[in-house]
Amino acid sequence: MFAIVEIAGLQYKVEQDQKLFVNRLKGDKGGKVSFDKVLLTVNGAITVGAPAVGGITVEAEILDHVKADKVIVFKKKRRKGYQVKNGHRQSLTQIVITGITGFEGGAKKAAAKKETVKGEVLSDNATVNFSEDHELNYHLKKNNLSQSKENRETLIVLGKAVKVELEKNILTHEEVDAAIIKNIDQFKALNK
Repeated sequence: MFAIVEIAGLQYKVEQDQKLFVNRLKGDKGGKVSFDKVLLTVNGAITVGAPAVGGITVEAEILDHVKADKVIVFKKKRRKGYQVKNGHRQSLTQIVITGITGFEGGAKKAAAKKETVKGEVLSDNATVNFSEDHELNYHLKKNNLSQSKENRETLIVLGKAVKVELEKNILTHEEVDAAIIKNIDQFKALNK
């Protein structure tokens, strides 16, 4: 069982009881920290987040705050008499992973979410976006109606009424066409 987690802007592959150095974290020596931005988990099955896996947290304990080895930064421009020598020591925190939790709860939440959304899982091509004029014009033209502004506004109002009637948030192209045919008398003028 392992997870890929984002800690202080960097991604790490972590396992239970693993020690690692990360960029300096807030907290005292011996303090507990948890990270909830888990990007991937492997616990028998692989779970990939989009962008993070919900319900999974990585618990860790701060062992020590240290500085990394010195890195020498030397700049020189030949024949110009320019030389600069600098050094840098990165501030790090040593942590130990105490546990990866939330597998049971995360799986239950994901299953519950799939069940509630299952009825409304439709691709963008199968649904009608009422904020796009070209989609409204397509349905008006398909039913031999003029593509005027008044007819588009009538179709938007009709779409809201059908959503309330069917108790849906998203309408398919077939449902919109059926509503237009049913309420054809509400539209202004037919195309000649």
